[in-house]
Order: sequence, then structure tokens, then C-alpha cells
Amino acid sequence: MRPLPLVTAGVATLALTLAACGGSSPPSRTTTSTITAPETVAPGDIPDNQVFVAYTPPGSSFSLQVPEGWARSTGSGPTTFTDKYNSIEVQSKPEATAPTVQEVKASGVADVSGNPTFELGKVATINRKAGPGVLATFTIGSAPNSVTGKRALLAVERYEFGHNGTTVVLTLSGAKGADNVDPWRIVSDSLTWK
Repeated sequence: MRPLPLVTAGVATLALTLAACGGSSPPSRTTTSTITAPETVAPGDIPDNQVFVAYTPPGSSFSLQVPEGWARSTGSGPTTFTDKYNSIEVQSKPEATAPTVQEVKASGVADVSGNPTFELGKVATINRKAGPGVLATFTIGSAPNSVTGKRALLAVERYEFGHNGTTVVLTLSGAKGADNVDPWRIVSDSLTWK
């Protein structure tokens, strides 16, 4: 299962109104609870002058370029680099065969496909400098903002590359409408096998 930490389930608008009624009782009280749906936010394009630096996960058989200065978090799952709504997740796993379009459609987005905001785009074979791979595109709601509680609608590119028994899963996401075509190409093209 490939976790996507910035993404949470349960984004749907729900309004629940409870009213008490009675003959001569005071006016009824109404309680409203709302969970906000993802919204379009200011895109937050990655600047054209962004500097990229090499990153090699400990004990891995690959390296790639990531934006300099982004916050990095590492746990038992993917390593994640973030800046505002932009995020890069990278993780590897042993797999005997290279990923296929059918496999990615069947299970490559299983960690997020149950989210009610998930909408699958295209799943296709692609070629990058590291060799052939599979790209799945989709949109999904972000985790709620810790201050406002609002969720952004994210556009996501998930790449899977296989080489010598290792599959690298590279997930790039940003606010829908952001012009991150060039930075995402730099990152996805920078994967190098050792």
C-alpha cells in the first residue's frame, strides 16, 4: 500500500440540523455542522529559479533531484518534501517485475482511491531518463489546513519505475491549477539508478 500523507478521507459537505419542537416551549435551537469540500486555492507555482539538489535515500539504489529548502519528513513509509500545497513523496519497494499500466490501475492508487474526493485521470506508460515507467494522474483533496480547516483540491502525478527488482514510487502533487509542469519534469527526469 502506498500512503499519501497529505491526503485524508471523508471530504463531503454535510449539514445536519436538529430542531426541538413543542407547544409553548421557547424557539427551537438549531445546530449545524459542516465539513468543507476541497476548494481551488491560489496555485502556488514553484518558482522558475527554484534550485534542485540531489537526494539519495539511505541504503537505496537510486537518487533524484528535489527542491532545495523544502521541509523533509521521513518515517517508516515514504520520504516527503513539502512547501505549502506542493509535495514530493518518494518510496521504494522490492518487486520482481517492473510496474505495468494494469497493475497501477488495479492497486497502484489503492491507498487513495477510497477517498471520496479521489478522481482518477490517465494511467499510461511513459519514458524518462531512468527508463520506462507508468504515470497515473488524479485529483484529490488535501489534508485540512491546521489554521482554517479548509482543504485544497490537489492535482497529482504518481510515477512508478522498476529496475533490477526495485520499484520506486514518486508522487508529485500541488494545488490544482498550479503551473508545475517544468519542476515536475525536472524531478521525474532526475531519477538515476546506481
